[in-house]
Amino acid sequence: MHSPGYRTNALLTFAVTVLALMCGMASLSDNLNSPSPSAQGQVLNINWFKKQPNANDQVSMTLNISADLQSLFTWNTKQVFVFLAAEYKTPKNSLNQISLWDGIIPSKEHAKFWIHTSNKYRFIDQGSNLRGKEYNLTMHWHVMPKTGKMFADKIVMPGYRLPEEYR
Repeated sequence: MHSPGYRTNALLTFAVTVLALMCGMASLSDNLNSPSPSAQGQVLNINWFKKQPNANDQVSMTLNISADLQSLFTWNTKQVFVFLAAEYKTPKNSLNQISLWDGIIPSKEHAKFWIHTSNKYRFIDQGSNLRGKEYNLTMHWHVMPKTGKMFADKIVMPGYRLPEEYR
């Protein structure tokens, strides 16, 4: 006959194995979802564009940000971290990313939004590289699941240009 400790150990091992298999199957089933998010960013106004005393360029802008990220939510989605970045090239760096706005979307009900705002974070370039610079607005998101692997994606919105002169 087996002792009570041995029986408890076998029962707990079996329960943990079943739980791990269920989590694995649940995580794999989430891969069947093919999301189709949409996003738009619009620069309404360049509030100011100036050179700082330390020779860095700084920009303040007013933005309209709209997105429908509801398709990112499944039964396994805990929350989605989303941010809007300005991306551009300089002679020194092939990719510069400046986060302009971010947010955490806790549920599907909050995943369709429209925001009118100024950039939440400073748009600063080290040096005088922003005058007349073309840039893209890029909406990035990171889906944080309840179980399984996190994934990220983005939508690039090209065709923006900063003024040639400081204001």
